[in-house]
Amino acid sequence: MSREINTVGVVGLGTMGAGIVEVFARSGIDVVAVEVAEAALDRGQATLVGSIDRAVAKGKLTPEERDEIFARVGFAVGFEALHDVDLVIEAVPEQLPLKQRIFAELDRVCKPDAILATNTSSLSVTEISVATSRPNQVIGVHFFNPAPVMKLVEIVRTVVTAADVVADVEALCARLGKTDVTINDRAGFIANALLFGYLNQAVSMLEARYATREDIDAAMRLGCGLPMGPLALMDLIGIDTAYEILDTMYRRGGRDRRHAPVPLIKQMVTAGLLGRKTGRGFYTYEGPGSPKVVPDELTAPPAPAKDADETRAITTIGVVGSGVMARGIVEVAARAGFDVVSVTRGEPQTAAVTEAARGSLAKAVVKGKLTEADQAAALDRITWSQRLEDLDDVDLVIEAVVEEISVKKAVFAALDEICKPGVVLATTTSSLPVIEIAMATQRPADVIGLHFFNPAPVMQLVEIVRTIRTSPETAAAAGALVAALGKTGVHCADRSGFIVNALLFPYLNDAVRMLEASYATVDDIDYAMKLGCGYPMGPFELLDTVGLDVALAIQRELYLELREPGFAPAPLLEHLVTAGYVGRKAGRGFRDHTH
Repeated sequence: MSREINTVGVVGLGTMGAGIVEVFARSGIDVVAVEVAEAALDRGQATLVGSIDRAVAKGKLTPEERDEIFARVGFAVGFEALHDVDLVIEAVPEQLPLKQRIFAELDRVCKPDAILATNTSSLSVTEISVATSRPNQVIGVHFFNPAPVMKLVEIVRTVVTAADVVADVEALCARLGKTDVTINDRAGFIANALLFGYLNQAVSMLEARYATREDIDAAMRLGCGLPMGPLALMDLIGIDTAYEILDTMYRRGGRDRRHAPVPLIKQMVTAGLLGRKTGRGFYTYEGPGSPKVVPDELTAPPAPAKDADETRAITTIGVVGSGVMARGIVEVAARAGFDVVSVTRGEPQTAAVTEAARGSLAKAVVKGKLTEADQAAALDRITWSQRLEDLDDVDLVIEAVVEEISVKKAVFAALDEICKPGVVLATTTSSLPVIEIAMATQRPADVIGLHFFNPAPVMQLVEIVRTIRTSPETAAAAGALVAALGKTGVHCADRSGFIVNALLFPYLNDAVRMLEASYATVDDIDYAMKLGCGYPMGPFELLDTVGLDVALAIQRELYLELREPGFAPAPLLEHLVTAGYVGRKAGRGFRDHTH
């Protein structure tokens, strides 16, 4: 028989603790909110009042509902006030000795059948539980910030947590309107184990001056649809909190270098650059706690100048290829007012590109995004050809052929012979070394990567990839072109995966490893990342959409170049691809898509 949970205690009234108090009080449950000092209690109460008042101002609560919520919350200094609660949740900073001391006190004060829960996001629930005489009644209940908004709760059971305690907490989460995932006690649980490896790698990119903070963040927002870029998210979480989580996960999680904190993170903690809460982290803010970013000097060296010189004026663009990407780029360039020469291998391919362009432009007219005159003008700007020789007078060529190095090198060698001096030669490769393609020509200074994202007419991001031989004038011309196409360009050096794929696919690989270890199910891992981190798709949804074979190929390239053990493709991913389970396109991947 499940126990009645009518009164809940919350220890620690920082941002997370105050949010948890609000969650329970808004769900009709009485709450005893506890701090160790009057000043901390006052701050916690002010945080709760501010949050509730904002909800009233937005019309999400009535004044009467606000008064009912406040009536359910009692504030107290000291643990003695928790003597009669049915469950208590600790939400203090991520320090194991501190949490152990608190749980020893809770064990002394709380009634014998009370459940003792920790909101830890990375520490061992087991190590916390042994500070009590009732480890079977200790459980992890990890809310996500902001607790009133985020739907996910990770319920973390230890090897001794009683089954009825797990069931009671699961029922409580349902009563709160939350979606729970129940998992075993492991470093980082689901969400943080996947999130922080990605965040750590993003900081490593910045530390290596591979790309600027703005470009790294823009790449992941626009390329993956994430609500925040990784560096802005680190500032929101707190650089010190991120360091503690990474350090704990590294020590408890098998010393995986993916979780070894990048030195820059420790340096920022030492310097007091902790993010929004101090007013400065990877970005500088208007003041402590403010979300508003203001200009500062803390950034990687700027990308190459964006102003193209007069010798690189671009009016005519050649596009080589007939696939989906080539078709999209032809449309984007024509709509932006450029004359386009579309070159394919033969009449059938030309017909396919022509039909695709006409169809897409017609849909834009129907949706009111273009007038019929705009449509006609765009089509008039396109010249269709099956001869590379027709690119002899263009100002820039974009190659969008199959992702095979030998094919691309052959195309660039031919373009080198055909195109006039000073023409920018761009490849849309998403994973191959741009420098290897550039060296197939006698003009590597004129070669650059322009990695568009599919579908090109819709996606706003273009990664502008410079090699060690790319001239500043070529990079400037490419940046100016991307802006003229109405896209956001992010500059980076020529390294496997560039920005987006280099950060995205190791995260997906980590998710496969988690599944491979039988730690959590496909659904629970997807729920954790969508509901806990605000991702538009869970990792397995995304893998099935992208294609497991594509993910495996990119992960292999990353591993071959970087030689990091944590980047080695998960064996499960390799086995599924070998068995033909490659995602939606085959009807089966991590899920069955035949129906």
